[in-house]
Amino acid sequence: MDFELSLKAMIRDQIEARGVTDPSVLKAMASVPRHLFVPESLRSYAYEDHPLSIGYGQTISQPYIVAFMTEALQLTPEHTVLEIGTGSGYQAAILSLLSKRVITIERIEPLWRKAKENLKNYPNVLCVLGDGYQGYPEEAPFDRILLTAAPPEVPQALLDQLAAGGILVAPIGSGYQRLMRYTRKGPTQWEREYLCDVIFVPMLPSVERYSSG
Repeated sequence: MDFELSLKAMIRDQIEARGVTDPSVLKAMASVPRHLFVPESLRSYAYEDHPLSIGYGQTISQPYIVAFMTEALQLTPEHTVLEIGTGSGYQAAILSLLSKRVITIERIEPLWRKAKENLKNYPNVLCVLGDGYQGYPEEAPFDRILLTAAPPEVPQALLDQLAAGGILVAPIGSGYQRLMRYTRKGPTQWEREYLCDVIFVPMLPSVERYSSG
């Protein structure tokens, strides 16, 4: 399979054609080989327009949704980003090319270990084994926060760790969810914006202690 041609077709037909126009997002999507972030048995499907299983009841999101959510963050190279739900590390790799630093939290240890391996060539990414509901107060506040799993409501800890003027993008709800963008307007004020309907795996709490080793 010609992965390079498949990647180019993915950018053209699934992402640009559906309205993602930010040149930096398109460049980042074109720079990360998605087939290296899916199980080897599924690599022939890596550039198709749907999520894929990565084991443990988790998925890698479809390319369009990754691009759409990334664009919604309005990233700049000075930003520090917190991602909740590392999965295979694909979204974190995209974020790393658009920001200064990425902290990504995964609750399932085998996925965390695999993601660390997948992200070894992305030096500005820190992979953390921990409970995403608690965020990562050690390095808060964050300019941007992205959730790739769906809580019933945005955890207050994550809203509290968002910097002034910062943006949080998250799927909210159970079953079918609403993708929402929150912008911090003050100490206790957040502007909410509905983006679209989505389906993500649920966000579940897990370990209490953090590890990046």
